[in-house]
Amino acid sequence: MAKLYFYYSAMNAGKSTVLLQSAYNYQERGMEALLFTPGVDTRAGTGKIASRIGLDAEAIAYDDQFNLYDYTKKLQETNSKLKCVLIDEAQFMTKEQVGQLTDIVDELNLPVLAYGLRSDFQGEPFPGSKYLLALADNLVEIKTICHCGRKATMNMRIDEKGNKVTHGEQVHIGGNESYMSVCRQHYKTA
Repeated sequence: MAKLYFYYSAMNAGKSTVLLQSAYNYQERGMEALLFTPGVDTRAGTGKIASRIGLDAEAIAYDDQFNLYDYTKKLQETNSKLKCVLIDEAQFMTKEQVGQLTDIVDELNLPVLAYGLRSDFQGEPFPGSKYLLALADNLVEIKTICHCGRKATMNMRIDEKGNKVTHGEQVHIGGNESYMSVCRQHYKTA
């Protein structure tokens, strides 16, 4: 029985690395995984998933109007090797797209593994994460650490001098130059 999994964490915990490893595991066994990534994240190029340790793979870029279910269903009709759907940066999905993931699981009987941030730089849930937390069959936390050694659970946006940013748009694509993963205590006291 297929399930919807949500793997979540703060930034820099290795979510994309785990996703790419999962894709490789399917490929190694003669099966295929369908990879999706949001078109808004172009750090590695449009339609590409890349990890900080150098792994990468091509993926289907989607926007908030893209129908994940329709695309997957059409591909499944012509590709019997398709056995899994993997979503990178799942926090950027819409409520409707998370619903489409549940349809992929329930109607197409394909497992879906979604990877993303639980919350933004202000501690607020992203839309995709909010609905994945509510609808996923399995929730899996991928852990990373704060500079103090405690578990990092917060994504602190920083400016060019390393100071905490408290206001701005929810979506700001960036890496270590824009964000730090910190524990709640250091998030509150920064």
